[in-house]
Amino acid sequence: MPGTRASSMQGQARRKALGDFLRTARSRVQPETLGLPPGVRRRTPGLRREEVAQLAGISVTWYTWIEQGRDVSVSPSVWARLASVLSLARAERHYLFELAECADPEHSKDSVTPLPARLADCVHSITTPAYILDRCWNVLARNQALLHLFEGWPDRVASPNLLRYIFLDPAARELVVDWDQRASRVVAEFRADAGVHADEPDVRAVLDELRQGSPVFSHWWTRHTVVDREGGLREFRHTAAGVLRYQQFTFRLATRPDCKLVMLLESDAS
Repeated sequence: MPGTRASSMQGQARRKALGDFLRTARSRVQPETLGLPPGVRRRTPGLRREEVAQLAGISVTWYTWIEQGRDVSVSPSVWARLASVLSLARAERHYLFELAECADPEHSKDSVTPLPARLADCVHSITTPAYILDRCWNVLARNQALLHLFEGWPDRVASPNLLRYIFLDPAARELVVDWDQRASRVVAEFRADAGVHADEPDVRAVLDELRQGSPVFSHWWTRHTVVDREGGLREFRHTAAGVLRYQQFTFRLATRPDCKLVMLLESDAS
C-alpha cells in the first residue's frame, strides 16, 4: 500500500539520520575527556564504536546496528546513556530523542528550569495577547494584554495551567466562544504535545487531575485524536469589550524546545 510504503521510507530516513548524527557526535568526543588513552593508531578522530558501546553498557554489535540505521528496539535509558557518553548539548539531546521517537527520561529535570528573565521581558514587550506554555501547558510567562483578555487569569491562581482553566474554571465557558468545539480540539492538541511523555510524572499528574475533574476532558482523551496546535481564528466573549477575534500563532522556543510562545493577533474576521 502507498501509505505503508511511504511510512517505511520515512522510518528508514529517520534511522539513517539518527545513525549519521551519532557518528558525527562520536567523532567530536576526545577520548581523554572520558578517561581513555588517546592512542596512537586512531584512524579517525573521536571515540571508537567499541568505546561508545562499552561506556553506554551495550554490545558493540547492537551499537553498530544503530549507527547503520537498522530497525532495532532501543530503550529510553540506553538513549540517555548514549547522550551522556557523547556529551550532547541540550539541543542535540532533544534532537536525538526526537529522531528516536521516545521520551527523554531526564526531560522532567529540564522542565523545572526557569525561563531566562530576558525571555519573560520579551513576552511583556508584545502588544497583543501572548504567553508561554511548557509541555504540561503551565503558563510560564504572560503579558498584560493576555491578562486583560482573560479578565484576570492567570494571575488569580497560584499555579496557572491552561488546561485547568479551560476544563475546570467556569469562567472559560463564558469567555471562549464555541467552548465545546474548542475543548475537543484542545484535548487533541495536548495529546500531540504530551505524546511519548504521557507517562512521565508531571504530565501524568495533570492528566489524572483533568480526567477525574472534567468528564468532557476524559471523554475526548479516550478518543485518542491527535492534531497539531496550529493557528486559526480564536473568538472570545469579553465582559467589557464584547466578542474579540484573533488569529493564533504558535512558536517553539529554541532555548526551551519543550515550551512554546503563543501569540494572538487581532483579526478582521466577521
